[in-house]
Amino acid sequence: MRLENSFEVAAPHRAAWELLLDVPRVVPCMPGAELEETVSDSAWKAKLAVKLGPISLAFATDVTMEEANEETGTVTLSAKARELRGRGGAQAQIASTLSEAGGGTRVDIVTDLTLSGAVAQYGRGIVQDVSSQLVARFADCLQAQLAASTPEEAAAAVAEQAKPVSGLSLGLGALGRAIARFFGRLFGRGPKS
Repeated sequence: MRLENSFEVAAPHRAAWELLLDVPRVVPCMPGAELEETVSDSAWKAKLAVKLGPISLAFATDVTMEEANEETGTVTLSAKARELRGRGGAQAQIASTLSEAGGGTRVDIVTDLTLSGAVAQYGRGIVQDVSSQLVARFADCLQAQLAASTPEEAAAAVAEQAKPVSGLSLGLGALGRAIARFFGRLFGRGPKS
């Protein structure tokens, strides 16, 4: 499935670019993610925990930087994840593109995601809703890092912004949006996703 998200940060293009290339600083900004090992300048190992109500998933994830093209402002990462209890896995190609936006920087993220095994049962709508909420928290964390004036302030910002999102609120929010989409289709209003 293809997921598209965008956000803006109040920081110059150059500062945003340098942060985006610093994967060890970026990974902890994703709620539930924890960097476990730097394998090389372009490969990392991380753990990702996701909770949707009573369902807890933990993934061991290998992250590789496939491309970093400053001329086009594009960074492409690939991620291969396996659920630690054997309930499936995921593969993703994540392309982030930076562009200048009114004194700040716009970040467009396109993710091609493939789920396998039991984790593939979760509907596209729920995955999209949860990813939108996670990207919003991710953007807040990046913004806080870019606004920090010292490394200590940046570390405190990451600790505050990257706290795991309540699985229940994510799940209920996603369920509410799925119900709204269903009734929108039923009565001929709203998005037909």
